[in-house]
Amino acid sequence: MKKQKDIKDWKYKLHEIIYEADTPNGKLFDLILIFTIIASILLVMLESVESFDKNYHNFLNISEWVITVLFTIEYIARIITIKKPQKYIFSFYGVIDLLATIPKYLSLIFVGTHALIALRALRLLRIFRILKLTRYLGASKTLSSALKASRIKIAVFLFVVVLLTVVLGTIMYLVEGPVNGFTSIPYSMYWAIVTLTTVGYGDISPHTPIGQFIASIVMILGYGIIAIPTGIVTAEMAKPDTNIQLNTLHCKHCGEDNHLDNAEYCNKCGKKL
Repeated sequence: MKKQKDIKDWKYKLHEIIYEADTPNGKLFDLILIFTIIASILLVMLESVESFDKNYHNFLNISEWVITVLFTIEYIARIITIKKPQKYIFSFYGVIDLLATIPKYLSLIFVGTHALIALRALRLLRIFRILKLTRYLGASKTLSSALKASRIKIAVFLFVVVLLTVVLGTIMYLVEGPVNGFTSIPYSMYWAIVTLTTVGYGDISPHTPIGQFIASIVMILGYGIIAIPTGIVTAEMAKPDTNIQLNTLHCKHCGEDNHLDNAEYCNKCGKKL
C-alpha cells in the first residue's frame, strides 16, 4: 500500500511539473522546454550550412542526440503521468511532440530526414498556454482599444509567420536541394520570406515540378498574409471576458485544459483536479 501511495504521489508531482504552467516548477519546466526547442532548431539550421557543419559536425550531431533523448524522456513522462494516455497521444500537442521527436531516429534509417527536426518549431505553440494569449481571442472591441491592443496580435501573427517560414524553408530544402540553389535551410527560409511577402527577387527559384507547385501555394498564401496586419490594426479586436479567467490547470483524467481560476473539479469529466 505504501509503495502504491509513493508511486501515486510521484506521478502527481511529476504531472504538476509537466502540465501545470501556473505553478513555479511548471513555469520553469515550460521555459526550459521552450529554450531547448529553440536551441534544437538552431542546431539543425546550422547543420544545413555546409561550412559550419564541416567544422563542427560532431558537436552538432551529439547535441541533437542529447536533445532528442531529453524530448523522448519528456514524451514518455507525459504519457505515464495521466490516467488515459491515449488522450494525450492523439491530442494536437501529443501528435506534435511525437513528430518533433522521431526525425532523429528516422535519420538512422533514411538519409536526409534529420532536417525534419525543424518541425520542433511547432512545439513552440505551447507558449500560448504559458502566456495565456488565447484570452485575446474573444468578443469585439472599439477601434481605439484595437489600436492599443494590436501589438499583441501582431506579435502572435509574426510568430506564426516565422513558424511558417521555418517549415516551408525545410520542405523546399528537402525538395529542391543544393543542386537547384537551395543550399541550406536558412537560405531556403530567405526564399520563403521573399515569396510569402510577394517581393520575388528571382535570385533563387524552384526548378522541380513539386517545388514549383509548393511555390504557387506559397504565393497565393502570401496575399492573405499581407492583409492580416492591416485587419488587425483597423478591425475591432476581440475583448477578453474579465468574468471568466482561464488558467492552465490540466485534468490528468480526461486531458481538459480550460478551467476557471481556483477550480477544484474538471468542468468536462467532473473529477477532482
